[in-house]
Amino acid sequence: MAKLSLKDKVFIATGAVSGPVGVPEQVADLKGDEQVNPPMNKTVMEWLERYNTEFDEALPRHIDRSTFFAAVRAILPVLARCTPASALDALLACARFGLVPDGRHAVIIREGDKARFIPMAQGYVELMCRADAQSVVVEVVREHDHFKWVPTAPLGQDLEHVPARALRSQRGEVTHVYAFVWFKNGQRSRAVVLDREDAEEIRDLHSRAYQEAVAEGREDSFWHRFFIQMWMKSAVRRLPKSVRMSAEVVALMKADDAGDAGEMQSYHAPDPEAAQLLAEAEAASRAAEASQDRPALTPARRLPVKRWQPRRRSRRARRGRSRAA
Repeated sequence: MAKLSLKDKVFIATGAVSGPVGVPEQVADLKGDEQVNPPMNKTVMEWLERYNTEFDEALPRHIDRSTFFAAVRAILPVLARCTPASALDALLACARFGLVPDGRHAVIIREGDKARFIPMAQGYVELMCRADAQSVVVEVVREHDHFKWVPTAPLGQDLEHVPARALRSQRGEVTHVYAFVWFKNGQRSRAVVLDREDAEEIRDLHSRAYQEAVAEGREDSFWHRFFIQMWMKSAVRRLPKSVRMSAEVVALMKADDAGDAGEMQSYHAPDPEAAQLLAEAEAASRAAEASQDRPALTPARRLPVKRWQPRRRSRRARRGRSRAA
């Protein structure tokens, strides 16, 4: 089954599947932290490879299916404990954004029996650099570093950070995270700076998974386990407030939020054909804006105008006129 059937698509959209399509139900019903044995891992991988056409269409040209699935094999124990609808949804969303679930650009985690796609800070950076950004700087500041931030100062004088000349363990705890964009024209964006209190406020107000974990007395949410990484991602996600972002980055933020709310994520991921059209439209828009900024090198050429000529009479009209004369 290379293509998703209508039935499968409905199951994925509703999350109504209790066991993998074409896979024994016990693979999806596994709970707890027990180790999934290799035969089960192989079964899940074989099931995913049945959707190779969907992944080929979803992945961008610079990432092939073998590279993507190589990273997926490392998280098979996670996928084996998740419902197939959520596993396929999370992986297709990850693929359509052109990110690999390698733990650096994106991760696939399990929350209960649902798989969730989480883009990391580097994943956001990857998408920003595909658009107008030359590079995106995301750094942590520790206690013994020299750090100065003056938001009202001119660009280039607003931020100073000199890491302490010591081992990371001797530099102290993380106190701030900052991020800014270098554009392709050599200019820099305003910096986004978040202290620990800012990060905790974002976590407490906007992370449903963290709120549920706290309510149930658990400390296994992604914010619990990877606080600094989520802190860094939060700083990058604040950049769109001061930097124009591509439609793809905005869509990634929506998919990220949908996952935290327990909703379908691939719905927000760009369709391959639609993404190509959006990219062409954005390129045309940037070219049009650039052409308006540059002065015209030559005067505008006037359109040719047809000169007026006296209307020629037909041969029959000329004969009638001569007879009347």
